[in-house]
Amino acid sequence: MSLDWLDRNVTTCAYLWRLEREDGVALGFTSHDRDLVVDAFRYRSAPGMVPSSIALSDSLDIDNVEIEGVMTSAAIAETDIADGRWDGALLYVSLINWEQPSAEPLPLICGEFGEIVRSGDSFTVEMLGATSFLNEPIAPLTSPTCRAEFGDSQCKLSLHRHQRECRITLINGDEIGIDALAGVASEFVFGSLRVLDGFNCGLSYAIIDGQEDVVRLADRLSPSVAVGTRVLLTEGCNKNFATCRDRFANSINFRGEPYLPGNDLLTRYPGA
Repeated sequence: MSLDWLDRNVTTCAYLWRLEREDGVALGFTSHDRDLVVDAFRYRSAPGMVPSSIALSDSLDIDNVEIEGVMTSAAIAETDIADGRWDGALLYVSLINWEQPSAEPLPLICGEFGEIVRSGDSFTVEMLGATSFLNEPIAPLTSPTCRAEFGDSQCKLSLHRHQRECRITLINGDEIGIDALAGVASEFVFGSLRVLDGFNCGLSYAIIDGQEDVVRLADRLSPSVAVGTRVLLTEGCNKNFATCRDRFANSINFRGEPYLPGNDLLTRYPGA
């Protein structure tokens, strides 16, 4: 890769941002004053998007960076951020010679979206680089409840067996009526409701309570979700050992220590 264009007296370099959401939507932006097409992918001109300083090294230092910009309805809508569509999105930042967009760009950093902070019409996104995950603990901490997520590789239960496709029959604030539940809404507490129709297709909402055929969500549904919309309900687990053993018969995969003495044992004394 020839990088002689970086040493010119007059700069011809421009930043490229490629964003890929979990639902498959991909967007491209460039700091150049005109759109650029690189590898048959169009990067829209967005001079208002500015990265913080980026330092490249071969060390294991945490390579986080912040991206600032202005939200537009055609690209990154405020409603999409509020609905969580950009949570965990992948971001690739590179540098390119805009005089030769067909040449290979210089990769700078890649990672996923971290915290998104909004202020009026602007936003700031923290991007977590690959080495940021080195901050995670090597060994799990002990806990009386299960550390696994319901249906993941540690839980080993098949989510398909604990999901049900239904339709919305009632919307009353955060209370959602569901057909064909047969009075077992309580089984979906701590689970999720995923919208399968319309503009909000793919969005998931946490279920915090349920009685008979009505589930209660942690957040209200988008106003565009109407009665009759298809949804996918996934059962939940309160992560207690008794639930894992009696309800799911999965105690062999319980990732917790329910009978490990806690700190209270050290404070006990005769007569307490």
